[in-house]
Formats: sequence, structure tokens, C-alpha cells
Amino acid sequence: MQVADLGDVQLHYRIDGDPDGAPVVFANSLGTDLRLWDAVLPHLPTGLKLIRYDLRGHGLSSIPLAPYSMGALIRDAERLLDLLEVRDCVFVGLSIGGMIAQGLAVKRLDQIRGLVLSNTAAKIGTAAMWRQRIDAVNTAGLETLADAVMERWFSRGFRATPEIALWRSMLLQQSPVGYAGCCAAIAGTDFYTPTSGLRLPTLGIAGSEDGATPADLVRETIDLIPGSSFSLMRKAGHLPCVEQPEAYASVLSSFLRRIGHYG
Repeated sequence: MQVADLGDVQLHYRIDGDPDGAPVVFANSLGTDLRLWDAVLPHLPTGLKLIRYDLRGHGLSSIPLAPYSMGALIRDAERLLDLLEVRDCVFVGLSIGGMIAQGLAVKRLDQIRGLVLSNTAAKIGTAAMWRQRIDAVNTAGLETLADAVMERWFSRGFRATPEIALWRSMLLQQSPVGYAGCCAAIAGTDFYTPTSGLRLPTLGIAGSEDGATPADLVRETIDLIPGSSFSLMRKAGHLPCVEQPEAYASVLSSFLRRIGHYG
């Protein structure tokens, strides 16, 4: 277990692949941890340095008092990459991880040479919606949201498989404080203007059955960045890396190859 002590927060992280390879950094979604990417990594090319971490309040990272700001989440990623001496990475962010990716690219372009914005947007939902979710978690815990979250996360076909129980369990293992803290960060974020100023290789990935960030919303954000590309994964929900890991890895690998990040 590797933990980066950043002072006000301790982030659990893991490095796989080639320690001297080109870095690819993965940031997880709300209510998951770095295991989100477990099934994708074996299908990626050799020669890459694969860095994953748990967002604050998630997984094995520490749980500061809520609420959190998006600025704090971006700063966490920035300080972790500085600690690991990472430059020119491709940053893969899913959902809230994709918001962090956008903010980090605006702030520290020296750290990022390419973005993969997966099942995310410049703005997700409304502040009122997130306040309702925070109130529900603070009142009754994550169990009260679990079934509705599974519907947003996964396609109908995947929800009919036994594997759904693992992901419901992962959600319930997260800290209610951490979950509510990150909800507050999303509620306060609108990146339409800063993201429209980005000029770097960008890939958008969406799921056709995503109930959290519908494909049109993802495409709208990707279109803010000139020269970006977009990939729609059919019969996949909010976590296509879970439902279709091999296909997800293929889309990601093609992007990495196209921008010359390996090979």
C-alpha cells in the first residue's frame, strides 16, 4: 500500500506497468475507488507507467471534513503528480475524475499532454440536485441511494448480472463524509469557460446508456476543445470501463498511439 502524505490529506495510490514508461494517470468517479480500472489495465499496451489513486474521502485515502471544493481535488492531483515527479502524462478521468482532469489541465499544462474525459462534463447536474443528495446521505447514509445509483451507473444488461453486487458493495464501502464532500465539489463546478480555452489532445468517451452523464452532455463538453475526438460505447452505462473493459482499453490505446504517447 502506497500513501502520499500531502499534509492536509493522505492519498492512496498505486503504480503498475513499466516504472520508466510514459505515464498515464487515472482518476475515479464518485462512489468508487482505484479498483474501477482493474479490468482495463491488463488490456493496455506494455511500456506504460499506470498510476491510479483514490480521491480524498474515497477508498483508502484519508477523509477530511466535508465539504470539499473542486479546487482542493485538483490540488490533490497536482501535488500527487509533483510528488511522483510526473510530467507530460495522459490523464484519464471518469465523471468527477474528468472534472479534475479539466481543472488540472487548465492549471498545470506542464503535467498533462493529453486528456481522456470519460463520462463527464464541464458541469454535471444542478446545485440543488447535489444538495438534495448530500442531505440524503447525511440523513440516511449511502444505502438509501444505492439502488438509484446502480441504475445510473450501469446498463440494463449489466444490472442483470451477479457482478452488480460487487459495485453496489464498493459504493457502500465508501465514506458518507467523503461522498458528500465530493458531491459539494461537483455542485460548485462549472468549467464551460476554462475548458473552452484548452488546446491539447483530448478524447471523450461516453456510454449510450449512461444515466448520470448522457452521451450528448459528454459530447457537448468535448466539442469545447478544438481538435478533440469522441467515442460512444454502445450498451454501456456510466462506467464503461467496468462493463466493457477490453473495448474501453482499445479506445484508450488507440488514442495513446495516435498522439505518440507510446510505441
